[in-house]
Amino acid sequence: MNYPVWELYYLNSGTLIAIIAVLHVFISHFAVGGGIFLWLTDLKSVKEKNPELRDYVRKHIWFFLLLTMVFGGVSGVGIWFIIALSNPWATSILIHNFVFAWAIEWVFFMVEIISLLIYHYKFEMLSERFRLRVAFIYAVSAWLSLFVINGIITFMLTPGDWLKTFSFWDGFFNPTNLPALLFRTGICVMFAGLFGFVTAVFLPESGFKRQLLKYCAKWLYIPLPFLILSGFWYFYAIPENARITNFWLNRQTGNTVTVFIISTVLLYLLAILFIFKTSRKLQQITVFILLMIGLAWIGGFEYMREYARKPYIIYEYMYSSSIMVSDEERLNKEGLLKYAKWSKIKEMTEENKLETGREIFNLQCLSCHTVGGVKNDIIEKTRGFTYFGVLTQLYGQGKVLDYMPKFIGTEKEIEALATFIVKGLHHKDATLPLMSYKIKEKKIEIPSFNASKDEYILLVWNDLGMHCLSDSDRWFIFLPPANNLEALLIKRGAKPEIITTGVQIRYQIEKGFENPSKHVKFWNYAEFYFGKNFPENVGITEKGLHGLFDLDEQNGVFIAKALPVVPYNDNGTYNPYPVFDIQAIDKNRGIILQKTKVVAPVSTELRCMICHEGGWRWNGISGISDETAINILKTHDRHNKTKLYQSALRGKPILCQSCHEDVAVGSKGVKGHNSFSVSIHAWHANYIPYRDVRACNLCHPNDPQGNTRCNRDIHSRLGIQCTQCHGSLHEHATALLLGQKNSRSANILIKNLNPETPLYEINARKPWINEPDCLGCHTGFQKPLNSSNGFNKWTANINMLFKTKKENMNRIPCIACHSSTHAIYPAFNPYGTNRDNIQAMQYQGMPLPIGGEVKCEVCHKIKMNTSMHHANMIRTFRNKALLNNY
Repeated sequence: MNYPVWELYYLNSGTLIAIIAVLHVFISHFAVGGGIFLWLTDLKSVKEKNPELRDYVRKHIWFFLLLTMVFGGVSGVGIWFIIALSNPWATSILIHNFVFAWAIEWVFFMVEIISLLIYHYKFEMLSERFRLRVAFIYAVSAWLSLFVINGIITFMLTPGDWLKTFSFWDGFFNPTNLPALLFRTGICVMFAGLFGFVTAVFLPESGFKRQLLKYCAKWLYIPLPFLILSGFWYFYAIPENARITNFWLNRQTGNTVTVFIISTVLLYLLAILFIFKTSRKLQQITVFILLMIGLAWIGGFEYMREYARKPYIIYEYMYSSSIMVSDEERLNKEGLLKYAKWSKIKEMTEENKLETGREIFNLQCLSCHTVGGVKNDIIEKTRGFTYFGVLTQLYGQGKVLDYMPKFIGTEKEIEALATFIVKGLHHKDATLPLMSYKIKEKKIEIPSFNASKDEYILLVWNDLGMHCLSDSDRWFIFLPPANNLEALLIKRGAKPEIITTGVQIRYQIEKGFENPSKHVKFWNYAEFYFGKNFPENVGITEKGLHGLFDLDEQNGVFIAKALPVVPYNDNGTYNPYPVFDIQAIDKNRGIILQKTKVVAPVSTELRCMICHEGGWRWNGISGISDETAINILKTHDRHNKTKLYQSALRGKPILCQSCHEDVAVGSKGVKGHNSFSVSIHAWHANYIPYRDVRACNLCHPNDPQGNTRCNRDIHSRLGIQCTQCHGSLHEHATALLLGQKNSRSANILIKNLNPETPLYEINARKPWINEPDCLGCHTGFQKPLNSSNGFNKWTANINMLFKTKKENMNRIPCIACHSSTHAIYPAFNPYGTNRDNIQAMQYQGMPLPIGGEVKCEVCHKIKMNTSMHHANMIRTFRNKALLNNY
């Protein structure tokens, strides 16, 4: 931020550093180990009076000098040049904090040069004793150079107490200094043997050559146990957060670990060939291969070390974008550009928004990303996202995947960067989507009821109030077409009787909705989702859209489970509130005892395309399009190393809950994976920039301008929104995460959430089991206080849910009289005022709970004055002003 930016879009500066650094480190470790090798091998030749070994040392010195002093020296200068261009501020900090260390290292380096030149050019002239002393001086000075540089390099990963004291000694003798020094010393010794092979294989075949090759192999194998022990010590000396972030979350690290492990195995296996007698040609080919493997090995190690530092260039002190950690709060408030010394733009306007975004990209992204380049191409990383999708990615950057630094700057600067990525790089529209669906009211005929003659009432309800359907069947699903209806037949009288025997309850979907297989492809792929094929228009419980309810003897109600309802009418219209005709029939006489209608709410208004592109699938009205589904799968694959997209391309899509536990579909998932609700809510809570009901409406079908508007009951009409029962998105996700036991990923997902309710006060909950309790606000069935809030007051178990709980007599479910969740009487359905109030209007001529306004005669045939079903029943309806439109 204090220096100009080197604008390399195709091959960024980090990649250039890596190319030069890996080659230099390969050679520089040989320069240290090779010095020890030369000294000890020369010493061996003197002690054994072995002229052949002495002659080998003499030849090996020349190879050693050319490779280490010439190529090593040039590449070392190249590293200084490239890091000064790519990250001048971090380079300046290293120079100024360790100026005396660098000075000492240069002294050791000069001693190396002088002693090596003397050793080579005066080899024949020096006495054996003096020559060995010169070799020893080189070996010691080379190792001391490693000692100094190792302290500075490890400081960047684990600065330790330096962050508090800024003391040279605290920075140098940091937590990973010693284990890294031991590990690198082992590497040096190993590489000495590896490069020893290079000169040995070109010797003529002889007994000496075979002994020499075995001798070099010892240098390769002897340090192995020390490498393993010091490697584990080094790994566990790294801060735990860095280990989790970069060796578990960062998928790029996985590639380097794979390279490191494979090259280790190959290196030691191929080296065995030199122990046995083989042809000279094979030896020469093998040594060349070994050098390439050795280069890959050190590259894998150095990449792992670099990745372990992310998102910092100096851990917890400076981000990889060269922004100081200490400046983060100030820059978020006042803006990045204001303090960027070399930026020509200091403030964003609508006119310079695109150019501002480019400037911010250069400052914050270019250190790791390219544009259409060879590594971390930002175009590919953001492909498949809308403008809002890119905004969410920037908002959530560094929170879950915290190997990336968080975006630093103001909201306007986030918008500018998103504009540059979407408009400047993808050449797409960079505006927020405006969606508005004009709903046409659909008339509903209320069935007749004669209070003086009819002997029965038939109560029927949907158990959820809104069943969502993911109709991306070719690619994945998480909610199949599966709507549940429940029914209760009551024989009216002074003591009403619940009838469960001698009757049948029949259902029939309204005209136009009988053929869901014409509109969704679920039946083409059902076998992959549920292990078997189903006849068209028949659901996962073998029930179609007309048939009979089953008796649930345990709960004393009739149930028609998993009916395959979709919101698509054969006439091309969308209706998320299709109606079923229900009849109660006497089995013996075949006569209709009572008939009614009920809504089976189902919506495909899942707005994934707001972030993931693609538009609506079905007639431009609703549903998850192929493009949207593909983008979602590719995102999942990228973050989780899955191959779901390729599997779907091969005709094998997957049910999300096959991995993620979900009570809603009866899936136990895979051990170690978060539940489906936790995964969806907690992940997105870290990215979505909203806290209020807008966050809910991005995914749930409740946008006030949407095609469903599912929250349609009295609570909604009174201004009570999702967040007052379920909490803000951060609160909602936190409660779910706290209920996810023994999950490492849950700990990662929760750490950057900032719920309005203090974390220690939030009660853990399980999805679909611990839900907002009605009595949390309606204490004692009384009017809630104005300050009432349903969040954090969960039902204890599944039997206490509104949809399963029964009244005081434990016979009638609460939902039977009050109607479904989010459609509680009086409901205000956007597709017709009384569409959800059919039975209330049928039996009592008003859209209130059954028996409301003390109309007990609906069931009892007579007036009652006892609150037998629950307290506070015998009263008039409080919010009559809401009924003016009825």
